[in-house]
Amino acid sequence: MDAVSRLCAWFERQCIDEWHEDRGIKIDTIDNPGWSMKADLKGTVLQGKEFEEVRVERSERDWFVARRNGQTFEAFGGPTNLTEMIESFLAWAENGLRDRLY
Repeated sequence: MDAVSRLCAWFERQCIDEWHEDRGIKIDTIDNPGWSMKADLKGTVLQGKEFEEVRVERSERDWFVARRNGQTFEAFGGPTNLTEMIESFLAWAENGLRDRLY
């Protein structure tokens, strides 16, 4: 399954009760140019899980940073790094799901 499909599946699993009404995932562009991604963690299995910041700097246009900011996962990256940003989140989020299941 590709990264966007996996992100959709993670989002769907969070849509219990009213989580999706005031929380969610936002993907937008930034003026560098590049991407931003934010995912609300409150009310998910990830809300208390530590995340070690990821920082990748290959070039001026090939970079991304992913971190936890309070109850939000946030990532920013270059114009071709959106998939890598999503995969960084999913590697952590799907690991959190496995932790909960086992």
